[in-house]
Amino acid sequence: MAESGGAGKPADTAVQGDEAAGKAHREPSVLNGDCGIPVAMVTPGGQAGGGGADSVGTPTRMDGKPEIPRRSSIIKDGRQRKERKKTVSFSSMPTEKKISRASDCINAMVDGSELKKVRSNSRIYHRYFLLDADMQSLRWEPTKKESEKAKIDIKSIKEVRTGKNTDTFRANGTYDQLSEDCAFSIIFGENYESLDLVANTADVANIWITGLRYLISYGKHTLNMIESSQNNMRSSWLSDLFDEEDVSNTRQITICAAVQLIKKLNPGLKNVKIELKFKELHKARDKSSSEVTNDEFVEVFHDLCTRPEIYFLFVQFSSTKEFLDTKDLMIFLEAEQGMAQVSEDTSLEVIQKYEPSKEGQLKGWLSLDGFSNYLMSPECHIFDPEHKSVCQDMNQPLSHYYINASHNTYLIEDQFRGPSDVTGYIRALKMGCRCVELDVWDGPDNEPVIYTGHTMTTQIVFRSVIDVVNKYAFVASEFPLILCLENHCSLKQQRVMFQHLKKILGDKMHIDPPKPEDCYLPSPLQLKGKILLKGKKLGTTCTGSEGEVTDEDEGAEMSQRMSIDSAEQQTIAPKKFQLSKDLSDLVTLCKSVEFKDFPNSFQNQRHWELCSFNEVFASRCACDFPGDFVNYNKKFLARVYPSPMRIDSSNMNPQDFWKCGCQIVAMNYQTPGLMMDLNIGWFRQNGNCGYVLRPAIMREQVSYFSANTKDSVPGVSPQLLHIKIISGQNFPKPKGSGAKGDVVDPYIYVEIHGIPADCGEQRTKTVNQNGDNPLFDESFEFQINLPELAMVRFVVLDDDYIGDEFIGQYTIPFECLQPGFRHVPLQSLTGEILPHTYVFVHVAITNRRGGGKPHKRGLSVRKAKRSREYASMRVLQIKAVDEVFKTALLPLREATDLRENMQQWLT
Repeated sequence: MAESGGAGKPADTAVQGDEAAGKAHREPSVLNGDCGIPVAMVTPGGQAGGGGADSVGTPTRMDGKPEIPRRSSIIKDGRQRKERKKTVSFSSMPTEKKISRASDCINAMVDGSELKKVRSNSRIYHRYFLLDADMQSLRWEPTKKESEKAKIDIKSIKEVRTGKNTDTFRANGTYDQLSEDCAFSIIFGENYESLDLVANTADVANIWITGLRYLISYGKHTLNMIESSQNNMRSSWLSDLFDEEDVSNTRQITICAAVQLIKKLNPGLKNVKIELKFKELHKARDKSSSEVTNDEFVEVFHDLCTRPEIYFLFVQFSSTKEFLDTKDLMIFLEAEQGMAQVSEDTSLEVIQKYEPSKEGQLKGWLSLDGFSNYLMSPECHIFDPEHKSVCQDMNQPLSHYYINASHNTYLIEDQFRGPSDVTGYIRALKMGCRCVELDVWDGPDNEPVIYTGHTMTTQIVFRSVIDVVNKYAFVASEFPLILCLENHCSLKQQRVMFQHLKKILGDKMHIDPPKPEDCYLPSPLQLKGKILLKGKKLGTTCTGSEGEVTDEDEGAEMSQRMSIDSAEQQTIAPKKFQLSKDLSDLVTLCKSVEFKDFPNSFQNQRHWELCSFNEVFASRCACDFPGDFVNYNKKFLARVYPSPMRIDSSNMNPQDFWKCGCQIVAMNYQTPGLMMDLNIGWFRQNGNCGYVLRPAIMREQVSYFSANTKDSVPGVSPQLLHIKIISGQNFPKPKGSGAKGDVVDPYIYVEIHGIPADCGEQRTKTVNQNGDNPLFDESFEFQINLPELAMVRFVVLDDDYIGDEFIGQYTIPFECLQPGFRHVPLQSLTGEILPHTYVFVHVAITNRRGGGKPHKRGLSVRKAKRSREYASMRVLQIKAVDEVFKTALLPLREATDLRENMQQWLT
């Protein structure tokens, strides 16, 4: 079918803004790649794999990609791995051209690109577009028009509009299948016609958008303007650095010196890669000298240190200049980064802090390098700095907080044969843990020892542990520390324990009895600097120096689980033992009692009494009595400890019990992985002080919340989280990988952890053989029904691994997300920060109906309403049938608008 009409149709007069980054909803079971495969290097023709043109002049539908089987990143089940031959490259010079400045865009446009031309009749045509060498007109082929008519004069272009924001796009039957990031429109002529195009990748779209905007502003003088402004900033700054290194004033420096200078400017680069780049440049120029000139230094820096994704972001705000002035930067800081009360002085402060060139600092200009420095700085990390210190109300009762807790803190390996060591306490306390365990038994020489009874774990002296507790108790947090005491000692050694506690901890011990008139425990602020002892306590009727209580023995429970004879387990009755009154009196606000059932607890339990729940029993309570469990935890402290079956020290999912309101979920700190990532990430949100205020719906007596809700929470406004995974930086090879070389094939999972209604995950495509600066450019959307309990986890994995696929992760509470363009610092499996390793993302948050907190929103969200999901018709290529059903599209869209508008008015 031949094309009909002119190059386009009249554009709608109202110019809409760019759509939200990452707003389009995607089904969680599909690995999306709407735009093809955007990578750091793109060919001038935009061929990034797939998406080839059909036969000349043949219209095709823009169908979505086929569903790809997904693999859970939480449960590592088996997966089918595609066969792919390993390739080895001995060159760092890619065959593709890196796009990182406006002149690169112009040159790529002259070479041309395949673009899809969109018409309003559900037709899409593959065409090859190119810019004339004289930069006066834009042409496309093939066409049935005369060659002189299949072009647009650059002078006639009024606007380049990003996204799907013309009537042509909206009327196209495949609207929902066209990628927002790959679409753009050229508005031209006196009648404001539109030429509506879709690129194979977002990179190619950015090339054309950027190049055309420069051409509109500067015409045939564009390249001259670009070169002059480029020389005035980056080149002069780098030349000054080069001259400082050139102490002999020969206008040359050694390769070694040049490598170290670039490494200093970009620490994430590997020395061998920089050196190889210089050697390849010399070889291409038939140069035998090992000295580096200023021009060579600038060229290598440009190739290695310019990030295309940051460049394209930069030019969106630079108004076709090669720098941001104070007003440009103000718009970016306020609209995208969510800064409040931004002024030109704010912009100048940023420029003075991050702009490397003297000229830029003097004139108040931020160059691309200064912009990159700012985006890579701690100011632009994804974690909101407000949460790096205590920022929550600490005057609530103790039961209203989640408390960072450790299980069998003394163990540094498994639960049955592992060694015990005081370093376990040091590590936990330094990490902000506020509840540690002491399993105390009679030891030699009348000195109590700590270990797991009935097992082969080694022993450590009780006194040495109390010394460590005294030293490190309040290093990471000033708020109260709970010592969970499992006492299995004789009366004689109990007295020794009492003496050590009193003598070593002294006034730090909280010994004031609870006030009878109180209904709740004191607040963390009231107990600041105090150590609470959790354990068994004698009744008030006991007048002697000792009395009898029920034994607590988690070690015996584990030993029973390991016994072959299950019948024998059931016959073991709870033991009784003698408790010293002196030791009993040290237990004040955390008296250990046995849990029977919820009705009994609601009627008889006192607010200073604490129950411990086995993980399995707690899960049963959460399943069978979700509402009662939440209400129980509004007043009483509940401690959950791992199942005795976890002899390998594996961890339960703390979210399973936090959603029930359980305050103390004891974790095996010695075992890294997903569950510890969640625990560590969760307690970051309040200055890592070990206490996090629970959601209001879990604290207020009049509220009702079920832990197993799979829908929105009454009284809580759902939030929409838009996350765009843009790129990665300096991904290392997995630590346990058996593969040779350093090349990785990274992909990223975005996981949401929270109540059942919120849990989900999405993954990006794989970027093959690029760990240095892989470009993903994929957007995801999640509905968060209970934001206060939600967490976001970024996981980077290697798709072509041998032995180990884990590259890095970062876990952050939803409430700590900063909006805008942010860098996510990745951590290793054991929690250490991976140097210079980041994921670059865009974050925007709105409420379910399109509103949102202003400080949590970005420009791309504010500029347009969230797109509506309209019904679409599948074209059967049977003209009679297609024509009949086409008439239903408009009434369906109108009905959808009526329904959505009514819902918005009602809310």
